[in-house]
Amino acid sequence: MTGRCKSLEHAGRRNRSRLRHAVIATALLSLAGCVSVPLDQPKTQTMALADNTHTELGQLEQGWMAINGDASGFYPLVNGIDALGVRLELVERAEATIDLQYFLMKGDTAGALLADALWKAADRGVRVRFLLDDVFTSAPDSGLHALDSHPNIEVRLFNPISRRGLHALNFLGHFRRANRRMHNKSFTVDNAVGIVGGRNIADEYFALRDDAVFADFDVVAFGPVIREVSASFDSYWSHELAVPIDQLLSEREKAEARERLGNWQSPPELQAIYHRARDAALVRELASGDTKMYVAKARVISDDPGKLERRVSKDNRPLITDLGQLLLAAEEELVFITPYYVPGKDGIQFVRDRVARGVRVRVLTNSLASNNHIPVHSAYASYRRRVLDAGAELFEARADAGKTTAGPDAPSALTMHTKLIVIDRRYVFVGSLNLDPRSIDINAEMGLLIDSPGLATRIVDGLDAALPEATYQVVARDGRFMEWHTRIDGQTIVEHNEPLSSRWRRFKAWVLRIAPESQL
Repeated sequence: MTGRCKSLEHAGRRNRSRLRHAVIATALLSLAGCVSVPLDQPKTQTMALADNTHTELGQLEQGWMAINGDASGFYPLVNGIDALGVRLELVERAEATIDLQYFLMKGDTAGALLADALWKAADRGVRVRFLLDDVFTSAPDSGLHALDSHPNIEVRLFNPISRRGLHALNFLGHFRRANRRMHNKSFTVDNAVGIVGGRNIADEYFALRDDAVFADFDVVAFGPVIREVSASFDSYWSHELAVPIDQLLSEREKAEARERLGNWQSPPELQAIYHRARDAALVRELASGDTKMYVAKARVISDDPGKLERRVSKDNRPLITDLGQLLLAAEEELVFITPYYVPGKDGIQFVRDRVARGVRVRVLTNSLASNNHIPVHSAYASYRRRVLDAGAELFEARADAGKTTAGPDAPSALTMHTKLIVIDRRYVFVGSLNLDPRSIDINAEMGLLIDSPGLATRIVDGLDAALPEATYQVVARDGRFMEWHTRIDGQTIVEHNEPLSSRWRRFKAWVLRIAPESQL
């Protein structure tokens, strides 16, 4: 009986081994058969509007430049509904061109509002170029192709994954290329005015959800710097990785898109939100010229699209190399506001060196409860003590600072998504850059460097006012212990564990420390 049991056990192990090898072989065969996207298909080459003087915005720009020379105008967009309203207002005022470049778009209210507005602009004869990164865009292909079907609208997906076969296998089979993403965010109208910052096209960025709020930041930009924004856009639009969506879909999918277009009707509730956004006070003030813009010289700092085709290395980081020179020259203060902060050894040494030179360094990032990417927090947490030991002041966003109605079971009601760097209360860098390996090394990023003491001071003063009650200051204690200090109803509150986070969330953060830091 014992011999028979051993024989059966041995046979079971042999069968499991065969099964395991069969599964591995099947997976390898599937990967070998994964489908790639042809990148050499012909496409129409277009460029930003060269002469915008026949448009109202172009004429306003000419008048601006007659007074301000090569300085541009800027205004911050802090409130989500304002940020949506200004975009819709600009689309409404467009006469010649609209260029949009985003990391993601969802098929939600914000996406539908923007698509509807773009379609109406195209009906007026406006040329629309819409460039979206592919991987995290969840707006359906049929909807994007329906938009693309308008003769004045072209939609291109950047570095797309093939729609044939299994999407996950196509991604994994071409991981070296597919892992490199375009994270840029810009919105340009008539090559005269635009918006640059951290927001994508989804409800959470525009205060359209009750259960989740992304605290984010854009600037309206007007004047000469827009030419640089357009030049950056053109370099991505014309790149081989920017594939017209029409080339990605089957005839059946295109037919579904046409059917979707034929059934499209703008629901009344969508129009109500549209009017609420357009009627926002800031939108009216900007449209009427009653709001004074910050006049400043500025320039675009951008990775080039070729970064995504070259090997990941310290020699292939155009944006951070350029921006780093200014950071190294800081004399008094550096303020970093970033959703995801994984400084690495080089970042810790950077902080240590700046503090040694007498520069005050402050960092605001997400807490565990407010972070929408737990693996990133896990990596950040391993550096938290070293950031403090290097001399920086460290703050984490409170998940309940948004005053939403998410309830006790959903503490991550607010996620801080703002991406800002302020240098010596003079320079402001705003754009798509996170301070993590993925943004710095792997993805493509862009932003505006604005030389404006007025705007810089406004941002820092606003931060100083918000820090006591909207954030936790992280304080190091003896050994490995940390404390989180905040103010609630005028009283100082001290927490000894990750604030507002459940044991389960803290456990997940501990487990996910195994995630490769270089990919975060």
